[in-house]
Amino acid sequence: MDLQAPHAAKAANILLIDDDAEIRELLTEYLGRAGFGVRALPDGSTLMSVLKRDVIDLVVLDIMLPGHDGFTLCRMIRQFSTVPIIMLTAASDEADKVIGLEFGADDYMAKPFSARELLARIKALLRRNQMVQTPVAGAEPRYLVFGDWKLDVLRRELLHADGSVEAISGTEYALLSLFLRHAHEVLDRDAISEITRHRENNPLDRGVDVQVSRLRQRLRDGQRELVRAVRNQGYMLCADVRREY
Repeated sequence: MDLQAPHAAKAANILLIDDDAEIRELLTEYLGRAGFGVRALPDGSTLMSVLKRDVIDLVVLDIMLPGHDGFTLCRMIRQFSTVPIIMLTAASDEADKVIGLEFGADDYMAKPFSARELLARIKALLRRNQMVQTPVAGAEPRYLVFGDWKLDVLRRELLHADGSVEAISGTEYALLSLFLRHAHEVLDRDAISEITRHRENNPLDRGVDVQVSRLRQRLRDGQRELVRAVRNQGYMLCADVRREY
């Protein structure tokens, strides 16, 4: 693990949960030198209280933890927070990656990993999260209306015609925004990965499919599927989009 970290342009607070003391020490030092504030925990016993009490901008969460595992903690976080989550998985376990994304993780890294790549993933997620939380005044509509849904661009919430409100993660927001900007167009996996994950899609990586599947489940409009899979091509939003200011 390389330890010559570049300086971060803007300080942010990272919460690291890993039961490996050496990894906690190395990453705390590395990310700290990059300009981040780092809070490191050996397990999830105090995770909820830390998230509710402190300002946390991103969570790095190991799967194999004593007590509640990373999957359980990820699901618990998503019940009340859209904070970006990067999960640390076993190098050869594709199932761990898929389950983590299904539970709401934004990205994942396989152990052993490069600290430099982790830093790059952290910065990319924070940039994306900042972009979706700070719409340009006067340039964007307040709402994007489609089917029985309305996306509140300012508050980053999904509003249903029945009055229910759903908070969505940064990854889900970026993915839905992409579909809404390209309604009735087929988007291939490479384009989706480039926009939502800031890297090219690996044909063996199911991350894009899992994230789209999660969004499709959210957007079920009765028996109608708003986001459809187009065989051997990608995915398409099958709904007209109306802007409200």
